[in-house]
Amino acid sequence: MIRNRTINVRGEDMENREVHEETQTLWKNKNFLLIWGGNVVSSLGFQIYSIAIPLLIYSMSQSAIAMSAMRAIEFLPNIFIGMIAGVLVDRFNRKKMMQWTSFIQFACVLGIVLLLLVSQLELWHLYILGFILSCAGYTFGNASHSIIPQIVEKEQLTSANAKLTFMSTIVQTAGPGMAGAFLAAFSFTSTFALYLFCLLILLLCIRSIKLPSAAKETSRQTGIWTEMKEGLVELFQNKTLLTPTITVLFVNFAASLVIGVLVFYVTDQLGATEAEVGLMFTISAAGGLIGAAFISQIRKKFGRGNIYTFCLLIDVIGITSLIFAPTWWTIGIALGIRTFSTTLSNIVYFTIRQEFTPNHLLGRVAGTSSMLMKLTLPLGLLIAGLWAEWLPIPILFAISSCILFILFIRLFFHPFRKLV
Repeated sequence: MIRNRTINVRGEDMENREVHEETQTLWKNKNFLLIWGGNVVSSLGFQIYSIAIPLLIYSMSQSAIAMSAMRAIEFLPNIFIGMIAGVLVDRFNRKKMMQWTSFIQFACVLGIVLLLLVSQLELWHLYILGFILSCAGYTFGNASHSIIPQIVEKEQLTSANAKLTFMSTIVQTAGPGMAGAFLAAFSFTSTFALYLFCLLILLLCIRSIKLPSAAKETSRQTGIWTEMKEGLVELFQNKTLLTPTITVLFVNFAASLVIGVLVFYVTDQLGATEAEVGLMFTISAAGGLIGAAFISQIRKKFGRGNIYTFCLLIDVIGITSLIFAPTWWTIGIALGIRTFSTTLSNIVYFTIRQEFTPNHLLGRVAGTSSMLMKLTLPLGLLIAGLWAEWLPIPILFAISSCILFILFIRLFFHPFRKLV
């Protein structure tokens, strides 16, 4: 018994040493640090933008429809340009794609700032510039995701994605509060100027990246439809990636049933104030921070297939807890449980997609899979909104939980769980 215990302790020490060495190597990788730092700064600016833009539209129109229209316009690129963005990312040098798309984002925000300065900004300006900004941001995200395997080792992909997700979650937690404070102290013009400065830093970071010589090769260019088809075929032939992709399609539908009514439920039926709703989401974000911080250690002990599968069971626990949560802060804890599992499963999925997809097809596969996974979101949001008008909302939570449990059972007996 003592000998076995000694072996186990030594094994754990070796695993911890490997995690530490892997982390140290990433922090010495200049290209990764540039992407990591640029993403942190630009994500902070985007969080400020995402809070400021609906408030600006409301101040201009006092119309909920105008605000909803902007959300719809910003969502459209996720569905309509996913495959095209993937072709562009695979067809051209990814560093240059990131440069151009970050420059386009910079130009769009600069346009908003200049129009505000001369008091000529109108809603149609925001709709057009917002759509272009979203298209560029979506394409940038695809290129950033696809370039990671070119600048880090295969064994570091999980750790790299965890670090990017960890900081993104911190920014999502702190960003709204910072945006509110900045808007209270300064004008809309100054707020958008701050986002402009963040995008400038991002652009400078991307310009400083130096890809390995082998990474400068681009895919053979054929017709755009042919290249889109190649990405689609690769995704559907890659059973290792297709299984979690189809799973996320239904997970997103289940999640949208909750997302569509959650704020209404907490404010209208639980009586939470706006400040309490903000604190609720802060509590929720803590789960994501924990997940991103410990994914490397969890990955050392469990296979990715098992992690991904049992995250669905944790999702079931989190969503089921919403049914019985009596206050806003217990809702926050329940959401935190789900955010923990969602963060783990997202990191695992991103790593699987990067590892099991040929790099010259990664942009197209990422674009196609992202588009497919979001197809059910509008339907779920519509159903949730209609349901809340006439039927008890906790029943909707129960339906979402049942969908997730069925997905868990399916993956538990699926070869994917042991293959990955």
